[in-house]
This record gives sequence, structure tokens and C-alpha cells, in this order.
Amino acid sequence: MEKVVRVALVVMTAVLMTGTASAKTLKIGAILSVTGPTAFLGVPEANTMEMLVESINAAGGVNGNALELIIKDSAGQKEKAVSYAKQLIEEEQVFAILGPTRTGSTLAIKSLCERSKTLLISCASSKKIVDPVGRYVFKTPQNDSLAVRKIFEDMQNEGISKVAVAVGGTGFGKMGKMYSEELAPEYGISIVATEVYAPNVTDLSSLVAKWSNNSEIEAVINWSIVPAQTILARNMRQAGWDVPLYLSHGFGNIKYVEVGGKAVEGVIFPAGRLLVAEALADDHPQKQVLVDYKRDYEAKFDEPVSTFGGHAYDAFMILVQALEKTGVADTEKVRKTIENMEFVGTGGVFQFSPEDHSGLKLDAFEMMTVKDGKFVSYENM
Repeated sequence: MEKVVRVALVVMTAVLMTGTASAKTLKIGAILSVTGPTAFLGVPEANTMEMLVESINAAGGVNGNALELIIKDSAGQKEKAVSYAKQLIEEEQVFAILGPTRTGSTLAIKSLCERSKTLLISCASSKKIVDPVGRYVFKTPQNDSLAVRKIFEDMQNEGISKVAVAVGGTGFGKMGKMYSEELAPEYGISIVATEVYAPNVTDLSSLVAKWSNNSEIEAVINWSIVPAQTILARNMRQAGWDVPLYLSHGFGNIKYVEVGGKAVEGVIFPAGRLLVAEALADDHPQKQVLVDYKRDYEAKFDEPVSTFGGHAYDAFMILVQALEKTGVADTEKVRKTIENMEFVGTGGVFQFSPEDHSGLKLDAFEMMTVKDGKFVSYENM
């Protein structure tokens, strides 16, 4: 296998290729947050895609074609994502784009991919990415609206009816706030306080001081993928404010637990089953996929697997399986194949349709918590 790494300015482009001189090469682009505030998300995504390209090419490629992966590091910035999407489409002429990592970046390039008829399989979670449905746009994380529903379902079971909602001032955070406000009445829940904080905030103790004096608040939701999800937990514990703290499915990386330490013990959040793969029953439809991916990733990179790497796994393998089934790198045929695909992935059992380019339902989630520095199922506690 020949491995080539090209570096241009501040952009790292990773290329992995195998095959004979006569073999054809299929270019796949990826826009990921490898650096910046959401590197906890983008690094495992990039690692996963590189691992898969290496493995697939070593086994002969896809339909006899070697895969060339071109990763652009957006650092989580929408402007860079747009610029790189144009480069990948116009200059590199990639067959498809995987990612971006973040919701705002994905929404920023959605129309570009639609106009150019370029397949886009996003690693971001907002329902807005696929609603309204874009002909060429799919995504792999569970919808944020479903994550909100899963949280409210748990609150309903716990008898919690009045909550406060804090969100990071990002596309992901704003969608979490919108769906929380939209869906709360359906579950008999009242949102009695809300706050949008800057993504780079370093202290939320003033917010905790204000909210802890509000006797109506029975629980807090903190919807974020930036470090503030651990900051709010720490400030709440420091203040001795002991109400349940629910986090988004953006908490599914053990590095957030390492950063948060004891402050995040007991937080509650929805996530896919990758975090508790070994605990699943042997006949669970996802068990083998989850265990195999976890084993391969952790052996290669010597770090715990995360749900974000899982989103990248799903995006990459959905494209690969569609190419294998189609037998030809024809955009329209591959698009239609994905649109009618059932795929067992890390995020759940996907069932795409022309009306649903997300493919996952509420049952893709389990409620998780942190116990003794590890992710464990909350539903079994």
C-alpha cells in the first residue's frame, strides 16, 4: 500500500491508495473538524475513515477500484466548509463528500451539493439537514429531534415536569433549543428558563447562581458539543446544586468524561449503543458490527471508540455498500440505492426511503450515564 499525505497551507489532505498502475481510483472527499473546538468529534471521524480506506484498499478496493480519501480540515468553521466543498467538487471532482462534522457547516454546503448533484452523507445530527429532504443529501447521526424526545420520555418516566434549557450558540445548540421548546408540551413538560451561551464560554457559574435560586427548576438540559457541556456540570457541582443534568447525544466521547472528571458523574444523555457494545445480547442485530468496529479502532489508535467515529463509519460504509450493490460509480444509481437501503450500522439499523434520508427512529437510542468514569446504560440502573 502506498500512503501519501499532502499538506497545503493549514489544510491537511490525507490520501490512501492501493492497487496496480492500471486500477481505477475513486475519489471520496471528507470535510471534518480535525482541529478547533470540536476536534473531539472530527479526529475520531478522520481516524475511522482512514482506517476503513486502508482496510478496503488492502482487500482489493470496491468493485476493483481503489479508494482515494481526501480529508479537508474545516476546524468547524462554516466558511471553510463551503470553500473546501467547492474545491472537492470542482477541482478534485470527488464522487461524494462525507461530513461535515457540524450541523452549521453541513447546512452551509447542502444547497451546493444539491446543485452540483454531489452525494453528501453528513456526520452531523440536525433533522434540518434532511428536512426538507434533499435529493443528494443523507446523514448518519440520530436526529436531534429524536434525542430531545428520548430525554423528555425519560423525564416523563421520572415525574419531571419543569426544566431549564441551556444551549451553546451553535447550529447544533440552536436546533436543540428549538426542538426542546417545540416538543416539551407533548410530554407535559414546561420550560421555565432558557439560556444561549457563547461557544467559547469558560464559566457558567453566574447562570448556575441564577437558576439554582429558581425553585421551579426540577432538571436542566445542556445542549452542546463544545467544552461548555462539562463546564456547566462542574459549575453545578461546585455550587452544590443537585438536580438531574441531561446532556445531548453530543456527549458520546469518553474524552468529555476525562475533561469533566467527577463533575460529570451521573449526567444523563441519549446515545447509540456503540458505547455499551459488549453489554448487548449476542443476538442483537448491531452487536457484531459494534464489537468489530470498536475492536479494530481501539487496536489501531489506542484510544476508546466514540459515537462520532461511529457516525463516520456509518457514512463511509453506507457509501461503500451502495457502490458494491450498484456495481458502478454512477451518482444517480448510487443515490437511489442508498435511498432504498437497510443498513446495520453503529448508530442503529438504518431504513432509508425517498421520504427519509436519516433512516433512524427513536429506538436507535438508549439513555446513558457516567459511573466511575465510564459510560454505562442508565436504563438498567
